[in-house]
Amino acid sequence: MLIFIFLAFSFLLTTPATICAEAARLPYGHADHISSIISEELYNKMFLHKDDNACPAKGFYPYASFIKATRCFPRFGNTGDLNTTKREVAAFLAQISHETTGGWATAPDGPYAWGLCFKEEVSPSSDYCDSTNKQWPCSPGKSYKGRGPIQLSWNYNYGPAGRALGFDGLGNPDIVANNSDIAFKTALWFWMTPRDPKPSCHDVMVGRYRPTKADLAANRKAGFGLVTNIINGGLECGIPNDARVNDRIGFFERFAGLLGVDVGPNLDCANQKSF
Repeated sequence: MLIFIFLAFSFLLTTPATICAEAARLPYGHADHISSIISEELYNKMFLHKDDNACPAKGFYPYASFIKATRCFPRFGNTGDLNTTKREVAAFLAQISHETTGGWATAPDGPYAWGLCFKEEVSPSSDYCDSTNKQWPCSPGKSYKGRGPIQLSWNYNYGPAGRALGFDGLGNPDIVANNSDIAFKTALWFWMTPRDPKPSCHDVMVGRYRPTKADLAANRKAGFGLVTNIINGGLECGIPNDARVNDRIGFFERFAGLLGVDVGPNLDCANQKSF
């Protein structure tokens, strides 16, 4: 019994604190700041149809879970002047809207009112297991398909997201489509975390991106288009007038308009090489 207690105590001492635990120690009320930018009324206006019967994610993306998740990432929507913070929040919500959209060209209220309609990828083409990645090995029988607002995919994303946020990303990836709080936290984790050679989406949107020589050669300029490149550039960038890129931009323009802020330069990634 004493050995068990000692081992348990040792585990607590050696287990790294999660992002959320670290953020909870900060002295200021970040969630209050985010709610001052995005009220529940505005959130529901942005996502008019997220709780329609037609949406498989009905009831899965409540405002409270979004706000709760932001508490783990106090720099999100809280870096730079007010226009910068609004633009970042609009960009984040636009990207997760495209990833989860249920809209179409002639949809009621327009195609950009149907974000957060899906919570997991439908009919995935594979189990998204990169077996060559030994740092984050796949668990037998598990699928690392797209789940949650950002459609977190691949074992090499589920593993570190779980470690950072305090859940078993490799052994229980389904939790991202079953727990609203964790779902939003994974989306913000992806947004805030750089993954070499990619910068973080956050740094791009708040003016902290510093392009390398490789970035300059690839024409990867700061702006919403570079965020798209970070998220899905291998499939969408370097293509003129790509419909998927245009859909992301459409959401961004709508949300930026609702927040009363401009969208900034370099909206698309047509002339960028992917990472």
